[in-house]
Amino acid sequence: MPDTSRWDGVAALVTRRRSWAVALAVLVFSAALMGFVGSNDSAGQSPTSLPPSSESAAVQSLLQQFPDSDTAPVILVVTRGDGAELTPTDLADAENAAARMASTVGAAAPPAVPSPDGQAAIAPVQIDSSLSGFDLNDAVSSLRSAATDGLPTDLTAQVTGGPAFGADIANSFAGADFRLLAVTAAVVALLLIVTYRSPILWLVPLLVVGIADRVASTVGTAVADLTGLTFDGSTSGITSVLVFGAGTNYALLLISRYREELMRESNHRLALTHAVRQSGPAILASNVTVVLALLSLVLGILPSTRSLGALAAAGLIVAAIFVLFVLPPALALCGRKVFWPFVPEVSKTSGTGHEHTGVWYRIASAVARTPGRVAAISVVVLAVCAVGVLGTGIGLSQTDQFRVSADSVDGFDTLAQHFPAGSSDPTTVVARTSEADAVVRAIDGTPGVDSSTDVAQSDSGLTRWSVVLTSDPASEAAFDTVASLRAAVHDVAGAQALVGGSDAQAYDISTAASRDRLLLIPIVLVIVLVVLLVLLRAVVAPLILVAATVLSALAALGVGSWVSEHLFGFPALDDNVPLFAFLFLVALGVDYTIFLITRAREETPEHGTRAGIVRAVGATGGVITSAGVVLAAVFCVLGVLPLITLTQLGIIVCIGILLDTFVVRTVVIPALFTLIGPRVWWPSARATAEKINQGDPNVFAS
Repeated sequence: MPDTSRWDGVAALVTRRRSWAVALAVLVFSAALMGFVGSNDSAGQSPTSLPPSSESAAVQSLLQQFPDSDTAPVILVVTRGDGAELTPTDLADAENAAARMASTVGAAAPPAVPSPDGQAAIAPVQIDSSLSGFDLNDAVSSLRSAATDGLPTDLTAQVTGGPAFGADIANSFAGADFRLLAVTAAVVALLLIVTYRSPILWLVPLLVVGIADRVASTVGTAVADLTGLTFDGSTSGITSVLVFGAGTNYALLLISRYREELMRESNHRLALTHAVRQSGPAILASNVTVVLALLSLVLGILPSTRSLGALAAAGLIVAAIFVLFVLPPALALCGRKVFWPFVPEVSKTSGTGHEHTGVWYRIASAVARTPGRVAAISVVVLAVCAVGVLGTGIGLSQTDQFRVSADSVDGFDTLAQHFPAGSSDPTTVVARTSEADAVVRAIDGTPGVDSSTDVAQSDSGLTRWSVVLTSDPASEAAFDTVASLRAAVHDVAGAQALVGGSDAQAYDISTAASRDRLLLIPIVLVIVLVVLLVLLRAVVAPLILVAATVLSALAALGVGSWVSEHLFGFPALDDNVPLFAFLFLVALGVDYTIFLITRAREETPEHGTRAGIVRAVGATGGVITSAGVVLAAVFCVLGVLPLITLTQLGIIVCIGILLDTFVVRTVVIPALFTLIGPRVWWPSARATAEKINQGDPNVFAS
């Protein structure tokens, strides 16, 4: 089995009579860090996803050379409640509303432009383009109030456009930090109470993990300050869920082993020492696997992806430190009565094998009796579920981001009924003024372009055009038009033309997300495989485990995308969902693999491969099930936030963790290990298969 002797010192340090000093030192250092770094204001920040090397980012930089480069338009849309044409009085009221909005931000009052059908009017109001997060939301809220204040009751005013969409996204995270934390803690508390059936025990891991989450947030802020990476509301929410989920999983593994040891050892501190020594390597290996997988995200192109990787990795390191260095001293102080009313007592039958007669042991025994049939059926079912991935659409338009009603979306829908869809947020073209005529011909000749306007010229010899597309913002049709428009203006010799704006940015983000998936998914799999190779010192077992985990993840993506589309009515998966979901499912699924297989290695030298995996399932089935249910429930909590992206991520990861818990770890892996037999541990078992079957305890010695 794995060499746990190096954990003797750690186990003694965190379980001896003065181990409370270790926990106190960690807590004092954490408090000092939180006081020095300060609070995390990530919930007030908007996501930063635009790749710095993209063409649209280059356009953003060039726009600084133009007058009014520091402003961006929000669009006022005015219609009659009865759907009739606007009267001259109505148009005057619309212009008055626009003037009130403009005075709120100190801008010039714009004219109201009627639609071709006369049923709507729009007016662009320029606001500070540097605003983001809650500051942007406050500004747009003021504009909306100004628009409706004094507007006749038979007129409807809506505010849309790029800044309005950004404000509504920021508003969706208002209070989200507290709400997400409260719901997550409540879910974890409920499941811990059900798991331990104790009114006391659940408080200990919940308190430890809750403090770890707050410290992780502070550490994330420090990492952001040092590296230039940025938190945002979604990154903060996902990190908090990961810390709570993984931290609770580690605590469940440690406490489960502690309770098992209490039935063998009367001294609770000695039992806790054994538990830390036996579960510590599995917790550390699991944590290292997930942290390395998350750190692979820093190789991505999207800034939001890179930030999530670094900040979530830091959070999980904090979670492991608290579980290994704060939780054991807390349990040691409480003693065995922390399990009241079901206090584990030393059993006369302990160690005789009678403890391996529970439901999970019986299930594993049944699987081991017909492993070929069970493996074939399970793999076919997972493969059928995975087929759903083939028909999965990827990419949400700007109006599809929200799960709840948003004024920017409603305003855009109204605008699109009466104006070209791109009027709410025109595309920008920047080129050399000397080639302006050729650039205009290229723009106007591009399919999908409704109109273009020469907006401004810079002192550096550049001209900026505002181009209205006929397609919905950030839709596939808009992306096709952006690609065609870029091809057309790039062909103008000497123009050095570039295409930017919101649609171009969304196109660049989608392209980068596709590249990140192709690069990062293989890297994550290699990391997981290498960790398992090092941990198990075998080749066959890691390959099987990774293959099973990948199949489970693909099955979850297939089922989750079907649920997202057909039950929730979402049009497609967001660009980031496939990568994040696959990463979390593979990395977190390996947690349970490590919990199970390290126990199997512990049991195998004495009982052989077949009996070893059965006994391992019997011993870990309860804790893996509890941990899986907790983690699945915690990810479901992401659904309390109103963005479709996070809801989809919660759905897929929840389904995947349950598949991993109840199918892969309970059925597929025991069946495959039984089928392959001792060769599963090759090469460490190649020359020692007979010793394994004979129970040589030195088979896996280092």
